[in-house]
Amino acid sequence: MANTPAVPSDRAFDAVLCDLDGVIRFFDHSVVTRLEREAGLPEGTTAAVGFAPEHDEPLLLGRITRAQWAESIAGALASRVPRPRAEALATAFTEADFWADEQVVGVLRLLQGRCPLVLVTNATVWLDGDLTAMGLTDLATSVVNSSLVGMVKPDPGIYRLAAERVGARLDRCLFVDDRSENVDAAIALGATGVLYREVADLEQALAPLLRDAPSRP
Repeated sequence: MANTPAVPSDRAFDAVLCDLDGVIRFFDHSVVTRLEREAGLPEGTTAAVGFAPEHDEPLLLGRITRAQWAESIAGALASRVPRPRAEALATAFTEADFWADEQVVGVLRLLQGRCPLVLVTNATVWLDGDLTAMGLTDLATSVVNSSLVGMVKPDPGIYRLAAERVGARLDRCLFVDDRSENVDAAIALGATGVLYREVADLEQALAPLLRDAPSRP
C-alpha cells in the first residue's frame, strides 16, 4: 500500500491490527505443569521445546500437522524423560484447553461499526475451528493467519498484508501484540505500536476510537 495516496480521516486510526494469543486467547497448561513435576522437569520445559523455532515455525507456516508437531516435541523430550512420558507431555501441550479473555473481547467488539479490526496471528491451520469454539468468528473484519499466508510475525509482509486486507496504510494502523519484537517490527513499518500487558493498555490505546462508544457492563 506504499503508493496509496493519503485519505483524510477524522478517526485516530483507519484500522486496528491485533494479535490473538497472549492478548485475546490464553491456554491452560496446568496439566502440562503437573506432568512436568511428575517427570522431574522444570516447569516450562515443554513450552520451551514446543515453541522453539525448529518445532513451531513449520507449524505456524502450515507445513506440518498437529500430530507431527506433537511428535517433534516428544522426540526432543525423549532424551530427558522416558518416551511414554515425553509423548504424554507433548499431547497435553498440543491439545491444551484455551479460552478468550472476555474483557479484551468486549473492548474489541466496541470497534464494530467504527473501525476495521484485523487479527494478525502466528497460528495454526485449525484456527478457524478454535475461533468458532470461542464464539469469535464475527469479532474481526479479517483474519491474517500465518499458516495460511506463509509468513510469520515479525515478517514485514504479514503486516503489509493485514493493512491491505482492509484498504488501510500501515501508518494509519494501530498494532497490538504481547511480544516486543512484533511491536517493534510494526513500528518500523510506520504503524503505531502497543505492547500489550493488560486490558488497560488496550483501552488506553483505543480510547480515541471508542470515545463515543457505550460503556461496557
